[in-house]
Amino acid sequence: MPELNPLFLYRIFVDMLEKFVSIFTTENTFESDLREILKWQWSQNPVYRRFSENIGYDAASLTGMRAAEVPLLPVEAFRDTRLYAAGDHPPELYFQSSGTTGMVRSRHEVAYENVYRQAIMQGIQQFYPIENMVVLGYTPGYNDNPDSSLIWMINELIRHDTTGLSAFLPVGQPITAGLLAAIEDTEKSVLLFGAAFGLVDLAERHPVLLPQGSIIMETGGMKTFRREMSRTAMHQILADGFGIPLEAVHSEYGMTELLSQCYAQGDSWFVSPPWVQVSIRNPFNPLETLPYGEQGLIGIIDLANWASCPFLLTGDRGVQRADGAFQVLGRWSKYHLRGCNFLLEDEL
Repeated sequence: MPELNPLFLYRIFVDMLEKFVSIFTTENTFESDLREILKWQWSQNPVYRRFSENIGYDAASLTGMRAAEVPLLPVEAFRDTRLYAAGDHPPELYFQSSGTTGMVRSRHEVAYENVYRQAIMQGIQQFYPIENMVVLGYTPGYNDNPDSSLIWMINELIRHDTTGLSAFLPVGQPITAGLLAAIEDTEKSVLLFGAAFGLVDLAERHPVLLPQGSIIMETGGMKTFRREMSRTAMHQILADGFGIPLEAVHSEYGMTELLSQCYAQGDSWFVSPPWVQVSIRNPFNPLETLPYGEQGLIGIIDLANWASCPFLLTGDRGVQRADGAFQVLGRWSKYHLRGCNFLLEDEL
């Protein structure tokens, strides 16, 4: 292949950045954006191209492919190699998964900071009136990771609050009466983000009554806690400790390797923004999408990841309904417990 002029390549990337902004709008269908991004990944992501070739695909066979047929790269590839599809454009951000000393961590290089900003803000606005909420973050265990995508996301939500009251809460300290009174004066509710078991600590040691309409958003995570419990039991502790209805305890499903998040709004079923599609894949043949109601590995297509890799097979066990909502049922036994929402369900 002849070498391309750098200015020509730059123009290509600018054009694609402008084009792929449409994933956050209703301008195109998911399938039409998917086809464009599949072609982009084939031409610009050598890891995904080699992976697809090794399992028998070529550029022609990917053309016109439906989401349920797309080959999904195991998410561990973010740990084992560099996944980047933005050419010579230097990444504007990067995130690393948490891990113990000496552990190889996943690294997600984000080519365009504004794409992540859009995925955060437009994603959460699909489900929550964020402009009417004060965002509080409580993230013990994550604060030690300066490259945490969760911390960056919460900071972005905080940045958009015009009251100046949104903030990270000091670890181990109660939510003060003064802060709650100031929030009440704004007539806004609270969106309290946090690692699940850190929030349980806070609820048990420093119970408070949050303003009416407030929501707890637990993000999973076993860090810094002393026992296991089911999600249902944990949610009840949070509801009691913060004086809110059980249905106001919600969950987020996200990971270092994704730019978008899914939300379970008061039950155990996660829903995704329009530019994300989830499927349940056969763990013994991941090219096969399983029928609704059958357990398998959660596969995710996150089109916001177009400049890294959007087509990922997680290590999470899940099940899906016909409307696209899905449950997370833990980790598949052969996978490392890492990076996702893997709280135990009652029936496990």
